[in-house]
Amino acid sequence: MMKFASIRMFLLGLFLAAGPAMAKEPAPAPAPALPTVVSTDPTVQPENIVLLYLSNGGKVTIRLMPEWAPNHVERIKTLVREGFYNGIVFHRVIDGFMAQTGDPTGTGQGGSKLPDLKAEFNAMPHLRGTLSMARTDEPDSANSQFFIVFYPRFALDRKYTVFGRVIAGMDAVDAIERGEPPANPTKILQAAMAADNLPPPAIPAPTPAPAAISADQLSNSQSN
Repeated sequence: MMKFASIRMFLLGLFLAAGPAMAKEPAPAPAPALPTVVSTDPTVQPENIVLLYLSNGGKVTIRLMPEWAPNHVERIKTLVREGFYNGIVFHRVIDGFMAQTGDPTGTGQGGSKLPDLKAEFNAMPHLRGTLSMARTDEPDSANSQFFIVFYPRFALDRKYTVFGRVIAGMDAVDAIERGEPPANPTKILQAAMAADNLPPPAIPAPTPAPAAISADQLSNSQSN
């Protein structure tokens, strides 16, 4: 019994001796900061959720991120609530790159009547589904035009202001008509803040394609 008691005392001594040494070990270095993860739940913060109803029948849900670019987010909210984006087309859509909209003239040269914004470049990457503000060669020239990224373009990082992400409906973005400008551009039928609970617009029925004329019909029409 004395032998087992001695072993227990020996082990207890080792434990007590190890305790302070372990407590004094330096804490592990904090992990490097990662980009903010955007929630995929469209009910999160309805005041920062924009709904785009497109003429291709799709609905796109966008989460605005005021912590990334507060002035740009406020501009988007203001224009959405004014109905500015309603009826505006995607005037520049490059396959494998991005879809750009926000110009009421449809030429890429226009914008809102509000003053241009000072750049709020940030560290958020241009990933698929990223929303970023279009601008001229001048950094502080963003106004109302923005683009949605189809495929990552990290060369744009810190050169264009990222202000949000698509969190639902990226398939509708993928279906936007391509072109510079597109022959039959996709429109934003309605842009609305989720917090405002506006009814969705009526989606117009697609125009049916003209029926093909058979060789016999063509021959008969020519003979007549």
